[in-house]
Amino acid sequence: MKIAIFGGSFDPVHMGHIEVVKKALDFLDINKLIIMPNYLNPLKHKFLAPSETRLKWLKEVFKDFDKVEVSDFEIRQNRPVFTIETVKIFNPNYFIIGSDNLNTLHKWKNIDELKNMVEFVVATRGNIDENLLKKHNINKIIKVNIPISSTEIRNGKFQYLPKKIENEIKEFYG
Repeated sequence: MKIAIFGGSFDPVHMGHIEVVKKALDFLDINKLIIMPNYLNPLKHKFLAPSETRLKWLKEVFKDFDKVEVSDFEIRQNRPVFTIETVKIFNPNYFIIGSDNLNTLHKWKNIDELKNMVEFVVATRGNIDENLLKKHNINKIIKVNIPISSTEIRNGKFQYLPKKIENEIKEFYG
């Protein structure tokens, strides 16, 4: 079975994340895509929406997607979980990251071992630094045509929200 994991904070989930999932299902030869919200990114110090809220939003947004599973594995650990730990448990073929992670990929725990275990796929909503792609030997890119980030939503730019949970997100961050 071929598996991809799409990891992140999803603080909050937005239409860009949905487009990444749709394109990954079309673009990658996979049987399952696991969305893996983290409890807390090991390179960050806080999140705004609690992990259980982010998990609930993701489950609602992706409940009708074939071949998509939202996992609570990292959240259940109740601590920051390194990607290498998750990869060793789930054994995916691909690991999908946002292009904003390229600048810090060298800081990821056991990154060289991780690169030998999975093929990284980068989701990008704009231009991407080709040198960083070459440096990390990344060849697969998913171009997203939705110009929004979770940071912008947290800062009050309430565009590109999933209709199913739009009001909850506005109420939470508003």
